[in-house]
Parts: sequence; structure tokens; C-alpha cells
Amino acid sequence: MSKPSSGPVPASPKPLYRSFGFQVIVAMIIGLLLGLIARNLGPDAAGNPNWLSVTLQTVGSIFVQLLRALVPALIFTAIVASISNLRALNNAAALVWQTLLWFAITALVSVVIGIGLGLVIQPGINSSVLASAASVPSSTGSWLDFLKGLVPSNMLGLQASTKITGGSASTALSFNVLQIVIISIVVGIAALRVGSVAEPFLDFNRALLAVVRKILWWVIRLTPIGTIGLLGTAVAQYGWETLAQLGWFSAAVYTGLGLVLFVVYPIVLLANGLNPARFFAGAWPAIQLGFVSRSSIGTLPVTEAVTEGNLGVPREYAAFAVPLGATTKMDGCAAIYPAIAAIFVAQFYNVPLGVQEYLLIAFVSVIGSAATAGLTGAIVMLTLTLSTLGLPLQGVGLLLAVDPILDMGRTAVNVAGQALIPTIVAKRQGILDQDRYDSTTTIDVIDPAAVASAA
Repeated sequence: MSKPSSGPVPASPKPLYRSFGFQVIVAMIIGLLLGLIARNLGPDAAGNPNWLSVTLQTVGSIFVQLLRALVPALIFTAIVASISNLRALNNAAALVWQTLLWFAITALVSVVIGIGLGLVIQPGINSSVLASAASVPSSTGSWLDFLKGLVPSNMLGLQASTKITGGSASTALSFNVLQIVIISIVVGIAALRVGSVAEPFLDFNRALLAVVRKILWWVIRLTPIGTIGLLGTAVAQYGWETLAQLGWFSAAVYTGLGLVLFVVYPIVLLANGLNPARFFAGAWPAIQLGFVSRSSIGTLPVTEAVTEGNLGVPREYAAFAVPLGATTKMDGCAAIYPAIAAIFVAQFYNVPLGVQEYLLIAFVSVIGSAATAGLTGAIVMLTLTLSTLGLPLQGVGLLLAVDPILDMGRTAVNVAGQALIPTIVAKRQGILDQDRYDSTTTIDVIDPAAVASAA
């Protein structure tokens, strides 16, 4: 006589080699090794990059292009769907305002840390970089850019640029993420105000979102391959010896990033009754992808997946907060880095800064980070800060040599903050799935069925 079943048999754990995190870590090691090999090979006989460098750069850029190609459709459909779903939540207005408030609070703390480190370490005085490296960057930021970035230039949030090379012209299309966010919010609110007439549109939007998510999972499965190309390219092109001339500046930036990521964020989590270890375990796939891809926008799909599947934030809210954070929540690029870099430039050119200038740095970091949306984030944010303080824009050229290396750490902190704030706000509003957050089993972000069942 057979014994009665005591319940469902738990699924056997997935082999380690099938884990997304393990695959990315292995890919990072391979990318590092291939990058070192490519750097040692040097240029070919004609002075062009060797075949390995070209291969790594091609693989990495194609992967980021695939992710970025899906971002406009993902943002639009996800935000419109989330706004239509937010009507089921009684605290939708509180969610929006608390999200913006916590964006500002953590940005303010981050910029204060950056200012403090700049004053203590004094990177502009201790640096050995030559003044001949100074140059004005091709991309600059201003408050006019910020205001223009808020107003969509067309319904698709697209921008066109034409480049003339050797007598031939080529036109490239790009998208302004902040404008897409604003368009999506307006369309979502309008659909709700229209009422039942808009239900077919909302149904179509939900179906399109499902299709976009399916394509997205196919691209995310390529993450380990993309990681090899991205990290290998960074090592091959820049190496680590470029840190020597700007060693104190780089140390100040990475110290600030470390304090925000491993001190400030855990304190915020503990203050809200959340285990920091569980947060990092759940958000790590997005953080490590942000580190190697150097793109908050490219990492957006994974950030949203881990925020929902591992951290327990409801999809209705995460689909709104995470894309908004990917355009405006940049504690690395828009707080730590411009604060230390502005102090570096002031010290290098012997320009004294007073209390008023430090307050301006904090103001620009908290309010002006949205000006970086759709542009080259940290450089544009730095030029915005320098122009606001009246510091020479040529100082940007002093820092370009180490910018790619610093950008990896900056983006990792950006992505961590973009997952942190929705988690904190969801917890404070009582909508966080605490059991899922506390679970020691994380959802595999390359397994759409697992994420769907957890949502």
C-alpha cells in the first residue's frame, strides 16, 4: 500500500553553470583575459586595432544595440500598462511623490559624500595630469538642454543627427528616453480619462508589452556573450595603467561610489526594515550588467526584471518607477562624479569655491540629473555643473582618459539606486511582497516562465 503524498516534491536546484549570475561572472573573467591579450597584441601593421580588439568591440556594441532597440517600446508599453493598473491601487499618488522624494534624498546624501571626499582627498592638487590634456568636450549640458529634454519634439521621442564624412552624409536616429517617459505618462493618463472607449487600446498595449517582453528575454540570454565583448573592449582600449596620472581622482570617485553602494544604501534598507544582503542578492544581476555595459538604459530590462522577480515590487509600480529611475536616478553619474570632478577642476585651476558654490553643486545634482537623459550622461552632467559654477569647461578634457573605467562603477551604482528606491517605496506603502524579498531563492532573470510565475 503506497503512502499518501505529503505535498509537492520540490524542484531540484538548477546546475550552477545554468545560473545567470554564474554565467556573467565567467564571462567577465573571459572578457578580462581576452581584453588583456588584445591590448598586448597592439595595433596591426597599418596602425589599426587588431582583429581581437575589433571582434570584442563589435560583439559588445551589437549587444547594447539590441537592448537599446527594445527600450522605447518597453518603456512606452510598460508605463501605459502600469498607469492603467495603478488605478487599482489606492495610493498611486503617494507612490509617485515618495518615489521622487527618495530620488532626491539619496541624491543629496550622495553629493554631500562627493563634496566631502573632494575636499579631503584634494584630487586636483595631487594629480599629475598635464594641463595640455585640457579640452572642451563635443557634448555639453546646460539648463536649456534640461528644459528642452522635458518637452517632446515628436510623438515618438526620436532625434535625428546627420554626419558628413568624406563628402557623403549619413543620418542616424536616436531616442530621448525622458521624452518617451513623458509621452507614455501623458498617453496613459489620457487613456484613463477617456474611459471605456480606450479599453481596446489598453488591451492592445498589454498584448504588445507581452510580445516585447518575450523578445527581450531572447536578447537577455545573450548577456554573457555581450559581457565578454564589453569588458574585453574596455580593457583592450584603456587598460588599467591610465589610472596612474589620475590615481587620486579615480580613488576619490570609487571611494564615493563604494560608500554610497555599501554604506548609504544598506543604512536606508535597514532603516526601512529590509535586509541589505537580500537586496544585493536579488539586484546583483542588474548591478553587474550595469558595470560591464556602462548603460543604465541598456540594463533597464534586467533592472525591471530583478526589481519585480527578486525584490518583490509589484509590476504595476515597478514598470513605472524603474524606467523613470533609469532616466533621472543617477547617484553615480549625477551626484558623486560631478561633485568630485567639479572640485578637481577648481583645485587644478586654483579657483576658490565657497559655501555658495557647494550648495550649487548639490542643487545641480538633485535637480539637474534629468538633463542627462538621452545624452552622454556623466559628461553632460559634468559640463552642466561646471557651467553653473563658472568653471572652465576645458577641465573636462583632463578627466576623459579615465572616464570609461570610472563609468563602469558609476553605472553600477546608478542601477543599484534604480532598484533600491522602488523597493523602499513599496515597503513604506505596504505593497512589497516581503516573502519574495526575504526568499533565499532568486528568480533567474533569463527564465521568463519563472519571472511570470513570480509576478
